[in-house]
Amino acid sequence: MRIILAEPRGFCAGVERAIAIVESALAKFATPIYVRHEIVHNRWVVDALRRQGAVFVQELHQVPEGATVIFSAHGVAKTVEEEAQRRALRVLDATCPLVSKVHREADRLDRSGHRLILIGHPGHPEVVGTLGQLPAGEIELVSKVDEVWQLPQQGTGSTDQGIAYITQTTLSLDETAEIVAALQARFPEIVGPTREDICYATQNRQNAVKALAQCCDRILVLGAPNSSNSNRLREVALRAGVIAYLIESAQDVEPHWLQEIQALGITAGASAPEVLVDELLTALTSPGDRLYCATSGAVELLSVSKETLSFALPESLRPA
Repeated sequence: MRIILAEPRGFCAGVERAIAIVESALAKFATPIYVRHEIVHNRWVVDALRRQGAVFVQELHQVPEGATVIFSAHGVAKTVEEEAQRRALRVLDATCPLVSKVHREADRLDRSGHRLILIGHPGHPEVVGTLGQLPAGEIELVSKVDEVWQLPQQGTGSTDQGIAYITQTTLSLDETAEIVAALQARFPEIVGPTREDICYATQNRQNAVKALAQCCDRILVLGAPNSSNSNRLREVALRAGVIAYLIESAQDVEPHWLQEIQALGITAGASAPEVLVDELLTALTSPGDRLYCATSGAVELLSVSKETLSFALPESLRPA
């Protein structure tokens, strides 16, 4: 059986920056360092940082007065920022710069009087943070095409100067395009971002999965069950007609998934570390392992693009 590894895969620039912020804070400031929510959606990453001394909490009331707290890569609502300021917490913001761009766009559109619609998944931390950039109810959320047709024709505001949409950064490109098309059909005057808010890394990883689907009988996606971009990778494979499984590690793979197939594709979500890919490849190519299935030791690389983008650390963490 052939094993074909997608490129790009795994950590994106925003995830690398968020992890580096926690590690740099642990090295520079007195512990404990508190992190609100999972810094990124991956248990392996969170456990590794916890072993280094990071303390993960759900809400700011769990953080002592004057302590250092890090906001996760998904971003936070304005009310969270305001609470941290009231309690004199030292804040290090690990929000992905591409998520911050969506927040700035929401603020700009609101200031220009636009009625604002967000395409995203209810309850996801990034969506909660984006909705929280404006007072409650001022951004309308849709996650499915059907929900577009349930939106009122007119917004509730009396100063509407138009209607606009923004999107969660980790959505499926194809699914989002369908929702945008429905919004344009219902509201012909609607405007969207100059460039889609879906981030470059999400686009690249989905394109790589589409390429895998052209040559593989089955695809394994390494990522956490609560990782939006990892779930979308599995859905992209399924939409392309290939059976795909979302796994957290090699231990989750069932040997019967690998039977009677000619080529196995492997990729990883943007918050999944490469060590998990390495462990999976070792299991698949090691005689005697329960998952051994490769007919040769070679693993093929299918590359659709190269990524060179990086994001700077907050100024307080940069070397002097």
